[in-house]
Amino acid sequence: MTPGALRTDIEDTVAHAARLAESALADAGGADFRTRWKAFAARGVWDAAGAPDAGAGRLGPVTRSVATVEGIGRAGTAAGLCYAMASQRFGIQFPLRSVLGEDGQRRLGDTESGDVLLCHALTEEGGGSDPLSMSTRAEPQKDGGYLLTGTKSFVTAAPVADVALVFARTAAERSPFALSAFLVDLRSPGVEQSAPFPKTALTEVPMGSLTFHGVRLGPDRMVGEEGAGLGLLTLTTAWERALLLSYALGPMRRVLDRTVEWSTTRKHFGRRMGASHIVAARVADMALALYRSRELVYRMAARLDAGERPRQLAADAALTKISVAEDYLLFSQQAARLGGVRSFIEDSGLTADLTSPMAASTYAGPNDLLRITVARELGLPVEN
Repeated sequence: MTPGALRTDIEDTVAHAARLAESALADAGGADFRTRWKAFAARGVWDAAGAPDAGAGRLGPVTRSVATVEGIGRAGTAAGLCYAMASQRFGIQFPLRSVLGEDGQRRLGDTESGDVLLCHALTEEGGGSDPLSMSTRAEPQKDGGYLLTGTKSFVTAAPVADVALVFARTAAERSPFALSAFLVDLRSPGVEQSAPFPKTALTEVPMGSLTFHGVRLGPDRMVGEEGAGLGLLTLTTAWERALLLSYALGPMRRVLDRTVEWSTTRKHFGRRMGASHIVAARVADMALALYRSRELVYRMAARLDAGERPRQLAADAALTKISVAEDYLLFSQQAARLGGVRSFIEDSGLTADLTSPMAASTYAGPNDLLRITVARELGLPVEN
């Protein structure tokens, strides 16, 4: 496929997903998170790339999903809901299906209809960037199953999820083979889902904790082999860092469009605001940040569609995550400066969200720690 045809197919898929998302928002825009989630599924948002006008047959599944997430954001979907969809798709579904193979759909459940919502339970109160320090444990039982005990914190969608990918300690020592992963039905006896945490960023998707009070797990709930948890975590992390920030692309485009319109129509000092060289330069910087972010994210999607192994993309995925997260924040700061006081007034049409872009530097690994990862890949003798 030529680069021009690829761009056309991506834009067609983005536009089609945006139309479906607009219908879903009209039906359930002010509803709770789970109702909105199901409304998007009912409108066939995840089948958006299957439309005849969407170039579906020519785009790979990863690129189609990125374009769908971008389209959802362009329709005006709040960043938190876009984030939840990207996290679900790229942080859980894609990596797990590559591990579970043909059995993946059965074990994950009906995620496409919205009836089953997943969450990724790694982080604990004691930390998330050092997984080998976790205290949650899965103790082997005589029947081949496990007894799961511990608490996971700061888990996106934990209060409303149905199934959790849980990482737990199956060996006491601090070893690369001490962790294992499980798919846990959150309706199981002994599972406690907290109330949503009162967040200040990405507020549209709930976050909370999961506590496991001696939850019995059958041997079929383990993902992969015992001791392979850190390897699976490396896989899910590579996917997340490569593509999670796709959630920002749609909201960034909407903000750029409204900023251009505002700068074109707003008059001060006897001329349109956009005639100012300072304003024009700020808008150009916003366009540059969006362009750079799109290129990086779609390039990672294309490489995954081409069959490159996610673990081999770890360093480039980290660079992509750092770059897009920091561009997203700088982009949002420029928009806030150009909106003036309206940036801080609700329902002004120019309200700026600076907290959620700032949070992007923390999710999927803090950017400062990712810089250490990049430096190590370059050969520097640096440790965490």
